[in-house]
Amino acid sequence: MDFVARTTVTQVNEYRVFTMGYDGHIQASRAFVCDSDDDATLWAKQLVDGHDIELWSGERFVILLDRREGASRF
Repeated sequence: MDFVARTTVTQVNEYRVFTMGYDGHIQASRAFVCDSDDDATLWAKQLVDGHDIELWSGERFVILLDRREGASRF
């Protein structure tokens, strides 16, 4: 009997966070990978420190983390 090895492919998504300056221009960016938008959002929330944070997955906008409200806008 022959056995065929099965492989499980786990999808990971590439994300980029953009730290936005007060003038609306990008101040800094950082790339990372996560399993889901929810996980990436939790990770990005750690970067909110006086500046808005935009989270993107490729060309897809995910969320804006607002520095003033502590809330997020889609």
